[in-house]
Amino acid sequence: MLSLIKELCCLDGVSSAEDAVREFIRAKAEPYADWTRTDVMGNLIVFKKGERATGDKLMLTAHMDEVGFIINDITDDGYLKFAAVGGLDRRVVIGKKVRIGDKKVPGVVGLKAYHLVTAEEEKTVPKLDDMYIDIGAKDREAAEALVALGDLAAFESDAVEFGDGMLKAKAIDDRVGCAVMLRLIQQDLPMDCLFVFSAQEEVGTRGAFGAAFSVTPEIALVLEGTTAADLPGTAAHKRVAAPGKGPVLSFMDGGTAYDRELFELLRRLAQENGIPWQTKDYISGGNDASAIQRTKAGVRVAAVSAPVRYLHTPSSVASVRDFGHMYTLTRKFIEAIAASSNQ
Repeated sequence: MLSLIKELCCLDGVSSAEDAVREFIRAKAEPYADWTRTDVMGNLIVFKKGERATGDKLMLTAHMDEVGFIINDITDDGYLKFAAVGGLDRRVVIGKKVRIGDKKVPGVVGLKAYHLVTAEEEKTVPKLDDMYIDIGAKDREAAEALVALGDLAAFESDAVEFGDGMLKAKAIDDRVGCAVMLRLIQQDLPMDCLFVFSAQEEVGTRGAFGAAFSVTPEIALVLEGTTAADLPGTAAHKRVAAPGKGPVLSFMDGGTAYDRELFELLRRLAQENGIPWQTKDYISGGNDASAIQRTKAGVRVAAVSAPVRYLHTPSSVASVRDFGHMYTLTRKFIEAIAASSNQ
């Protein structure tokens, strides 16, 4: 599964432009799926018939999109001004390489020369309005030949294993969830399952709402990447989770209070099967569960996440061991739902 995660992370799929990721997943899933379809929001919905149909309609979901930038102006000098797509930390943007639009135009995020920075400016993080993307164009006309307003830019990054079983890449959030679901689709399952590879999660869980509305699940399991914050200098009560200590089971975050029975089921399955696990101790963030839970008459939701350091940067870091445990726990969850539905 690691090679699959690497391939997925190297694809560009900024929110609303998930096309490359969606087509890659579709090509991998279709030989094993009973049917696939793409809805108007760009979600890829895959149905996999299992050993038996059950009373509980189960949906698993992971989002395809990643954070990035949108070009909103081109200066007379040929520099690109931009706004954020999704939640970006301005501190990590300066000097990063990006790829812009369908042409994959290379660029680098720049800022005014350091010798011009005042003592007061040194105390603050520059605003995105003060930054620009340099594509090496000599003027506006040259830039417009390569880039158009509204083009999206993604971080340029590779996927590298390092240290004690760690992976560095962009978009681990949430290509790891996509990889887990792809691996499940490629295997026999104990029950019918609907898999939703959702669009536009990073800009407000927009895709998942429409997908859940059409699928109308009774139970939904969200497979995600979540912030770790286990770094030196971080107070214990603000550390969300730690890579290498197992998948994160959420009981609550900034958008969702999760189904208690499903949370307890995941915890029991992890303990019974020797799968390391941890909780999301700091109540923050959110994911597609918030939109799915509120769909129609409501949906029972649970979440299993891989803890990721430096989330939403070109150098996110996660533990390869956690990926495997995340897959195993998800598989056990499907088996448990299938068994309970036929009692």
